[in-house]
Amino acid sequence: MTDDLQPDAEPDDDAPVGARQLAIHAGLFAAACVTTSLFGGLWFSASLMTILVCHELGHYVVARRHHAPVSLPYFIPLPPQISLGTLGAVIKMRRPIADRNQLLDVGAAGPLAGLAVAIPLLFLGLSWSELAPIHPDGAQEGNSLLYGLAKLIVFGRWLPGGGVDVDLHPMAFAAWVGLLVTMINLIPIGQLDGGHVARAWLGDRHEVWSARLHLALPVIGGIVVGALTLIAHASGLGWGDAFVYSLQPALPWLLWAVLLLVMRRMGDGSYHPPVGDVPITAGRKRLAILVFVLWVLIFTPVPMRPTL
Repeated sequence: MTDDLQPDAEPDDDAPVGARQLAIHAGLFAAACVTTSLFGGLWFSASLMTILVCHELGHYVVARRHHAPVSLPYFIPLPPQISLGTLGAVIKMRRPIADRNQLLDVGAAGPLAGLAVAIPLLFLGLSWSELAPIHPDGAQEGNSLLYGLAKLIVFGRWLPGGGVDVDLHPMAFAAWVGLLVTMINLIPIGQLDGGHVARAWLGDRHEVWSARLHLALPVIGGIVVGALTLIAHASGLGWGDAFVYSLQPALPWLLWAVLLLVMRRMGDGSYHPPVGDVPITAGRKRLAILVFVLWVLIFTPVPMRPTL
């Protein structure tokens, strides 16, 4: 969820959504269904859009329960030739949520709702998938602890390994994309979902941690470059070709660092709007820890790389 803050707007928070506005939301959703279908077929589209809808509705329902001024989700369709068919969705917040307990609830609700759907779809999709030799000219989706364990449970072995990996059913691939999107959203920086949770948990200390984590993003990219260069060289590539091979898989970490910088510059220079002084409850501390643990489980250091 991305908060598009409009502090000057003061509409009635409980006013019904007009027909024209509903048509915009429905039209964008329908367009995203079409573009994701063109990219990966109906199974892929239905699975991915279900995950995204549940993610956004998690935010929306909890925000409305707290009477927060939140819009319905705006889905973002993209041409399938240059993307997966969608960039996800955004929800507009008419003003920041200053109550730390409410902020944590709203920030955590989306990822938890999305994962509650993505994980069962992952196991079902894997059960419909088959093992196949790794194609040297293909692409290898990245492993997280949760994804690797799911393949271990379904196939009885850690994959990829022995020259084989899972030939993913479109549902399984959509679920993997859902895990990846959730992982990105849960990076505990700025106004990403993880940033909302971390700000609510840490209060003003979150600004310091955001700055440190922001600097860590390109460092992670550098570690990915070094590790993949060694792996590619061990697979037979020369040092120069191995280095070039490693650059594309590490690029997302640099892009995310740049996007966070842009988001910060577009705001007031801070990573996240200020929150109140009232600390979160003990139950919400446990919720924040749960969210952090889930982020570790789905953390994917190399989202996608060419096969060797």
